[in-house]
Amino acid sequence: MSEIKIEHETDGKRGSFFIQEGAKRFAEMVYVMAGAKKMIIEHTEVDESLQGQGIGLKLLKELVEYVRKAEIKVIPLCPFAKAMFKKKEEFQDVLN
Repeated sequence: MSEIKIEHETDGKRGSFFIQEGAKRFAEMVYVMAGAKKMIIEHTEVDESLQGQGIGLKLLKELVEYVRKAEIKVIPLCPFAKAMFKKKEEFQDVLN
């Protein structure tokens, strides 16, 4: 994989931040909206080929930037996201 580019897609209710090359998704952080200003992070998955490169954290940083701009609060149900929010104080302002 050449350059890592994080993309975002949403249908207004569900969405994800992801890394894709061709038709293959190599990493994604999936969320569901619980109202207009509340987001639940459900799941994070990173392909074995990208593990150990901090990809999950990059996805989370992108999500945090997005929710800050949109003034959305986050509930991390995903074990990875929950652990990262505990570890990274600079992200905790977006927690519900």
